[in-house]
Amino acid sequence: MVFSSLLTIVSLTAALQGANAALTRRVACPDGKNTATNAACCQLFAVRDDLQENLFHGGLCTAEAHESLRLTFHDAIAISPALESQGIFGGGGADGSIAIFSEIETGFHPNIGLDEIVALQKPFVARHNLSVADFIQFAGAIGASNCAGAPQLAAFVGRVDATQPAPDGLVPEPFHTPDQIFSRLADASQGEFDEILTVWLLVAHTVAAANDVDPTVPGSPFDSTPTEWDTQFFVETLLNGTNFPGTPENKGEVATAVKGTLRLQSDFAIARDNRSSCEWQSFVDNQPKAQQMFQFVFHDLSILGQNIDDLVDCTEVVPVPAPLQGVTHFPAGLTVSDIEHVCAETPFPTLPTDPGPATSVAPVPLP
Repeated sequence: MVFSSLLTIVSLTAALQGANAALTRRVACPDGKNTATNAACCQLFAVRDDLQENLFHGGLCTAEAHESLRLTFHDAIAISPALESQGIFGGGGADGSIAIFSEIETGFHPNIGLDEIVALQKPFVARHNLSVADFIQFAGAIGASNCAGAPQLAAFVGRVDATQPAPDGLVPEPFHTPDQIFSRLADASQGEFDEILTVWLLVAHTVAAANDVDPTVPGSPFDSTPTEWDTQFFVETLLNGTNFPGTPENKGEVATAVKGTLRLQSDFAIARDNRSSCEWQSFVDNQPKAQQMFQFVFHDLSILGQNIDDLVDCTEVVPVPAPLQGVTHFPAGLTVSDIEHVCAETPFPTLPTDPGPATSVAPVPLP
């Protein structure tokens, strides 16, 4: 009941924001084409158009979009009030440090591979008068908007850039236990990101792939629909694992069910942990929840370490994503009998099975 109420609150808030935006007096932007509710947002139209044309291949949900969204988390989650309470610098959160000090932070083990998207984004940062911290979060929101079914993610300007790198050890690893991940996220958010909201954050894995967990198969997606913001990730993570996309049993990897996909050990464990398994299953065939809960949690993730009173909300610049086509389903060759049903509170939803030969998924093309 609590989460149904929160879902309703999020929906009402979005509706009220839309109504208020319609009534707010707009300012004409210097480009002569766009208007905004705040002049500080005008600069983002050019950034958005540049990103869409020159990084996201005309507005596609490609590896560049996936990695830009991943970068938002790896930058923002690097903050620890627990370290600060010990008199140790605990990182600045969403402060751009992963790009400003890329020679340091992209060398941290959980950030392996992010040096590529950081390098691709740097020319855009140089072309536009935007803080690095703002750019990282904005690029992630724009990248996600190219994935059909995604929510419109929050965009703010006014963040303060980092003056020193975040310490190592603050970004969760795929081989970490649920206890380690829940503890780390709770610390970063001062208790807000509990076991339930951790699942909400993992909605992002619906449009994600791994390049370095098994380097022999870079671009291995986490579900069979890596260009669509749907709930297949939550279905397929609960299927019994039978194979590996490349070499078996890499650190942080467990067997997957759909040929060509890769399953993280951490996703496997959180999906089956008694503190989060029912929340995990609740996303199956629940597209509004997959949109609204990630929209809610991304908002707060994207401002970790910043003072929201100093920021300007420019979400209106982010395109509204295309609606999702198709339905949640079992991949061809699989049925509910292949599900490891761990939520005792509710039965597993009834889903159709795709017809045809067993599903096989191609890697996501690298940037």
